[in-house]
Amino acid sequence: MTETPLTIALSKGRILQETLPLLKEAGIELLEDPSASRKLIFDTTRADVRIIVIRATDVPPYVQHGGADLGVAGKDVLMEHGAEGLFEPLDLEIARCKLMVAALKDAPPVSGRVRVATKFVNVARAYFARQGKQAEIIKLYGAMELAPLVGLADRIVDIVDTGNTLRANGLEPTEIIADDISSRVVVNRASMKTRHADIQGILDKLEQAVAKRRTPA
Repeated sequence: MTETPLTIALSKGRILQETLPLLKEAGIELLEDPSASRKLIFDTTRADVRIIVIRATDVPPYVQHGGADLGVAGKDVLMEHGAEGLFEPLDLEIARCKLMVAALKDAPPVSGRVRVATKFVNVARAYFARQGKQAEIIKLYGAMELAPLVGLADRIVDIVDTGNTLRANGLEPTEIIADDISSRVVVNRASMKTRHADIQGILDKLEQAVAKRRTPA
């Protein structure tokens, strides 16, 4: 066993809840419930593996700069914040959703510059540039659906799961930016070289757990 435990970075919320069962199938379980603790670092049933629980947007930089050896991040986060310096070896096929443009139902086309509210600033800017449209990007951190209702924005760019929240607020999706958003394992490049056997062992077991869930009983 190596002196320093492998560190896995997970984000709070849905990804954490859906990743833990896969890790359990891979032989890694937390020794305490993270939802009942203020701790950020958690020991596991494997003495050589620990888990840190951080914000979703912090997972890529923690892994990229060596604060964690590997982590789990949504493809939306990787698209927005970049995945430079990271391996992305495995799609866990969890927390599935789409990244979409949405507008008020029956909203007319926008002539000229379109105002877009989103937390995915880089993705939105690049998307509208590819469409040849001028866009004013308004960065928000939540309640995106409110922006068109109060006249702050013409469109929003956001993650859509069931679409219930959009419909409840009188909005509808209009364009798909990415329809394959899910949670991916990312690995620090240096760690992949120096701890290859340990990391590959975890990746192999996670891949088996994903395949097992994909195959009907």
